[in-house]
Amino acid sequence: MKKLIAITALIIIDFCGFAQILKPVKWTFIAETINQTEANVVITAKIDAKWHLYSQFIEEGGPVPTSFTFAKSKDYSLVGKTTESPKAISAFDNNFSMQIAWHEKSVVFKQKIKLNKPNVVVKGTLEFMVCDDKQCLPPEELAFSIPIKAVATNTSEEIPVTQENLVQPLNSTTDTATKTDSVLKEEAPALSFDASKTEVKHLAPTEENQSLWAIFIAGFIGGLLALIMPCIFPMLPLTVSFFTKKASSKAVAIRKASLYGFFIIVIYVLLGLAITLIFGSDALNELASNGVFNFLFFVLLVVFAISFFGAFEINLPNSWANKMDEKSDKGGVVGLFFMAFALALVSFSCTGPIIGTLLVQAASMGEYMGPAVGMFGFSLALAIPFTLFAAFPSLLKSLPKSGGWLNSVKVTLGFIELALALKFLSNVDLAYHWELFDRELFLVLWIVIFGMLGFYLLGKIKFSHDSDVPFVTTPRLFLAIITLSFTIYMIPGLWGAPLKGISAWLPPQTTQDFDLYTNTLSSPVVAQDTVQKKYGGLFKAPHNLNAFFDYEQGLAYAKQKNKPILLDFTGHSCVNCRKMEAAVWSDKEVLKRLQNEYVLISLYVDDKTELPVNEQYVSSYSGKKIKTIGNKWSDLQAATFKTNSQPYYVLLNSDKKVLVAPQAYNLDIKNYIDFLDSGLAAYQIK
Repeated sequence: MKKLIAITALIIIDFCGFAQILKPVKWTFIAETINQTEANVVITAKIDAKWHLYSQFIEEGGPVPTSFTFAKSKDYSLVGKTTESPKAISAFDNNFSMQIAWHEKSVVFKQKIKLNKPNVVVKGTLEFMVCDDKQCLPPEELAFSIPIKAVATNTSEEIPVTQENLVQPLNSTTDTATKTDSVLKEEAPALSFDASKTEVKHLAPTEENQSLWAIFIAGFIGGLLALIMPCIFPMLPLTVSFFTKKASSKAVAIRKASLYGFFIIVIYVLLGLAITLIFGSDALNELASNGVFNFLFFVLLVVFAISFFGAFEINLPNSWANKMDEKSDKGGVVGLFFMAFALALVSFSCTGPIIGTLLVQAASMGEYMGPAVGMFGFSLALAIPFTLFAAFPSLLKSLPKSGGWLNSVKVTLGFIELALALKFLSNVDLAYHWELFDRELFLVLWIVIFGMLGFYLLGKIKFSHDSDVPFVTTPRLFLAIITLSFTIYMIPGLWGAPLKGISAWLPPQTTQDFDLYTNTLSSPVVAQDTVQKKYGGLFKAPHNLNAFFDYEQGLAYAKQKNKPILLDFTGHSCVNCRKMEAAVWSDKEVLKRLQNEYVLISLYVDDKTELPVNEQYVSSYSGKKIKTIGNKWSDLQAATFKTNSQPYYVLLNSDKKVLVAPQAYNLDIKNYIDFLDSGLAAYQIK
């Protein structure tokens, strides 16, 4: 049992690059000319003792075979198939329930080439996998470039594997090739949440359950995305293989794999609980509207995106993983726990951005248990496959083979991370009134980013660590169609189209410089335009609505006009506020009521404009110093209505009495119309 734990932990650590890099295969490349029109590419593998390299000739569903993909070129053509000698050793493997062939000590692969010109450069990609009697290393993929000079006599020239002709090593490479940050470092990101989805605990308890379910589902989706990252996906067949190989029975293998999966869940849930206990749900909720936090998160996502594109790799300290490796030698249940801990540590470069995004967004929903629930969903998606494949090893045959597609997933998530980062920068721009990042600029950047992603999926853009894309697969084609269609969908937004599908992520329509849409939807109420609005130079209401941005001034105006009040607690960084404004407030019936029946008071709880010194005070509710406009309205909301989430809509009369139960985020237009009508009816009675 101790050996099983140590071996599996070592596989995990070696795969993600934290333990010593094992290099059991040394590759050399020989250009062997036959005559002026023919040559051989001879690739030799020297294999360390006790290790074996898998043959080219293994049926699908087994370990990764050695394979060669030669780039197409007019300068040369392939003659026949790649041969290998000596003959491979062959035996039946119980883990894969099939005949497996491999080589020991050394093997020579040879591919005959027809030359169409005297001097050519043969390029290609080599993928291979090696194992010994205790462990397997993850599949490796490297690209090569071999110059061939045609001569009249039979000669050969050894081509050393150097950085000049080894175009791109993928995963950890041979001893003569430098290790790069390609398929091993992966991320993304991707999956993105509504940073301000709300719930009203004292008025609408069902919202809490809905939010927790949304967090769980988002976490589960994030876990599925993490599963197809290069740090985790190849570990599925390898880890399960060792569970089934070393166990005395199928039941024992299932029990061990189930414990392993259970500990994965425990570790991630404990992480979520720790975040909440350390910071508290209120503090985490405040982070979502904090300008400094939003800017730091923007920088963090850009850094992650750059790493996805292959510039560098983000890893936790090696010492942490090494300590977990040592503790895994304890064996038994304790050893399995530290194996799971090692997986969590060494896969950080793949899972870190997903976990970070999930924790931040879950916490910002205002749910005390949000981070833990999100981590439960995330870890459940990771843990299920290990148990499932241990119970049914034959399912491993249905898994796609590791390869360049994993790196494509990483780069794709890099584009998405970069796009999402702009949302956080927009939040900062709005909160501090920089007025540098308006709606048009945001849309231009998104159009360029997603357009480049579409061309990348079609193979028109290639990064240094990408494999060649000789043809576009069906999944890539459909993803490219979706991405490019989305890109074209955004273009009318440059002239003011509302783009309701993504309006929640865009800067407000009021930041649009050239807007052909808003004035056709509504027109300002001229009779009220003469009122000098406090903070009117800082804020603008959507759809040309005539809103007040100061509570007391709005109350006084409502009393003068004898109208009820719609008190709108909102925020610059409130995603759901933008959704409500775009999808609900734009409805003609809703807009008519907002224009004619109510006095709208919009209070931005995250605005960073400092109050005059004589208006600053210490809150009697929280004891905190109130220094900014956002502090003032946030304190008002928390002290008066005992909630701090947005959007939050309260219908009042001018005496500050609540007319009907307040409402939060709800995209049901009929519900909102009923809400406004019930407020009008209550106002007339009172």
